[in-house]
Amino acid sequence: MKRSLFILIFSFSQFLIAFAQQANNIIDEVIWVVGDEAILKSEVEGMRRDPSWSQIKGNPYCVIPERLAIQKLFLHQAAIDSIEVTDAQVNNYVEERIKEWVMTAGSKEKLEEYMDMPMSQIREELFDRYKDEMLVGKMREKLTEDVKVTPAEVRRYFKDLPEDSLPLIPTQVEVELVVLQPHIPEEEITRVKEELRGYAERITNGGMSFSTLAILNSEDPGTKLQGGEMDYMGRGQLDPAFANVAFALTDPKKVSKVVESEFGFHIIQLIDKRGDKAKFRHILRKPKVAQADIDAALARLDSIADEIRKEKFSFEDAATYISEDKDTRNNRGLMTNQKQKSDGSLMQTSRFEMGELANESSELARVVDGMEIGEISKPFQMTNKRMKTVCAIAKLKNRIKSHRASMSEDFQVLRDIVLRKKKEELVDNWIREKQKTTYIRINPDWCNCEFEYPGWVK
Repeated sequence: MKRSLFILIFSFSQFLIAFAQQANNIIDEVIWVVGDEAILKSEVEGMRRDPSWSQIKGNPYCVIPERLAIQKLFLHQAAIDSIEVTDAQVNNYVEERIKEWVMTAGSKEKLEEYMDMPMSQIREELFDRYKDEMLVGKMREKLTEDVKVTPAEVRRYFKDLPEDSLPLIPTQVEVELVVLQPHIPEEEITRVKEELRGYAERITNGGMSFSTLAILNSEDPGTKLQGGEMDYMGRGQLDPAFANVAFALTDPKKVSKVVESEFGFHIIQLIDKRGDKAKFRHILRKPKVAQADIDAALARLDSIADEIRKEKFSFEDAATYISEDKDTRNNRGLMTNQKQKSDGSLMQTSRFEMGELANESSELARVVDGMEIGEISKPFQMTNKRMKTVCAIAKLKNRIKSHRASMSEDFQVLRDIVLRKKKEELVDNWIREKQKTTYIRINPDWCNCEFEYPGWVK
């Protein structure tokens, strides 16, 4: 019955299109039907305007509809398996993409001109599109979560490959840090606290909503545009001081006292609790650092670097006893890189590719790029991953030059390649099987393509 209904809808849509074309008034067009879902010409045109498709290989009017059709298969399965993503997750992703696009286009105005729509409409369209893409990603993860590889499989896969076919490992560095946080006067801390108390009073008195004040004033770029709203989180995912205050909240109408975390100062409001996880909104404000205090920290680091070069104590001792960076202090200054493996688990290594180091701090990456092994840098100012202004000196412990991967040195890299290949094969087979059991109808004008999966045309 459902299939017959969609055939009827598809046929009727073609009648409307033909009628509109005769009247010289082109309207939207159903070009594919996959299961219960229609793919519209407008969807394809919208994705074709997407800057991320500018480097597409192949005919976009073939590639894009097929990608959308594959997406429909995953979305249908995600609905069956109750896979979900939150609006906050989608909004964060949309804002990151828009930032990238604005940088590429040159300005918001140029992006609006390129997309031929206002920013509000761009956000609205991207929300639906990226929500679907994130659901597809989670569905793919679920399909492949049980895929494993053994060391023997990795050895077999790479055993007979010629050396120039092995993956190229980019240059990596190991870096040690001594970090000082510039002094912040008590009156500046008091100013920030009073500011947040003022916000809390306006919310409590009904003068303005928490969300509006967060959009206008919060200094957390990840939640600001969502009215300060965070995703559901457990205690262990949050800064301990923040978590202690947040999880003590019981009334969604109340606003917390001002709490200090490693990111700055916050006020918090409870949205909802689900078991051992809760959703909050917050406003973050950070005390301003005066240039004089930055200069004082840089001068002290300059003296510390001189003492190290005179061998009065080691860089590692300075990192252990003087540095104010908790992430490296207990590791004698050595930075650690937490990376996600192909199976979704996390691993820690002391090696950073230069792009990964730039993600930690662009200023640090620029300093390290020109250093020799064993060299200690001049003092410099940087923004750390908590978005705080700090001062540091760096030591380049090691530089591993770009090389072809080997089983002895780069087993994890090779293992991830084999694991990724097995997952791709599983997903590929899943799509081909789904094609066999799913109703598919393609407008004849859109059939003349060399599809990646030929099973669409029946």
